[in-house]
Amino acid sequence: MDLVGACRAFVSVSDRGSFTLGAAAARVPQPVASRRIAALERHLGARLFDRSTRGAALTQFGRDMLPSARRLVELAEAMEHDAERARLAPVRLAVPDMCATRDLARLDAAARRGGLHLDFHPAAPERRAELLRTQQVRAAVTEVPEDEARWTVPLGLAGADEPRARTVHLESLRVGRTDRTPPRRVWIQPEDDVPHLRDRILRVRDTVGLRPAQVAVASALTAAAAEVFGSHDLLLCSRAQAAELGLHWRPLGGPRLVRGYDLRAVTGDEAERIRETLGEDIARCLGARATEEYGG
Repeated sequence: MDLVGACRAFVSVSDRGSFTLGAAAARVPQPVASRRIAALERHLGARLFDRSTRGAALTQFGRDMLPSARRLVELAEAMEHDAERARLAPVRLAVPDMCATRDLARLDAAARRGGLHLDFHPAAPERRAELLRTQQVRAAVTEVPEDEARWTVPLGLAGADEPRARTVHLESLRVGRTDRTPPRRVWIQPEDDVPHLRDRILRVRDTVGLRPAQVAVASALTAAAAEVFGSHDLLLCSRAQAAELGLHWRPLGGPRLVRGYDLRAVTGDEAERIRETLGEDIARCLGARATEEYGG
């Protein structure tokens, strides 16, 4: 038996003194309201209304049960209201701060079509992980090694000048003993200042004989791009970022450098819900592709 529905019909009919008016107030046909009240009477073991009189007159048992039925209806309505608010509450989502406003807007639009409301918090990788760990956000797009990633973004080198070679090798940046020109540098933006990327390129720098200062971490993507525009330096970035900045991009020869991303959440079910609903849209926002493990 639908106990809440039966109590709602019981309260509506008793408040209006009529089965017809009470059924209309409960938004059910009059025969349905009558059947629900009859089922409630059988469930409780006594009559709630006196059928021998006109209208809907409560029996003494009905008067005794009305306060409890009213409390149950009010509690059910409060629960339904809370559920609606919870469904519509925005999900605080930490995202890479290098995501373009246009891409985030498209991701937000896709989320709304899927019944999700997002509240974006752009931040660098370490900050995103901290926001999730301290539950200041409900979910975060986090950087992970390639073998743990749901989405991957291949990285290369981009410069203001169009390179002659199809692939850029770090050893080509070595400074000769007689070379008087300033050494070319490779700039690492904050999004790539994570151990599995930064440490790997530093090891390659040392292996091929570059000077320590030739691989540097910038304080911001804007600062790194400014260095590249004003010199022959190179920016470690994705092809999509290079196109957005108007730089010439080439794959990096030798080491394979890939940004890896996954979506983590305070609760596992929410993480899976966001992945299933917005997986492809998040990939587009990151300029990424899905890994084979996830069917990409």
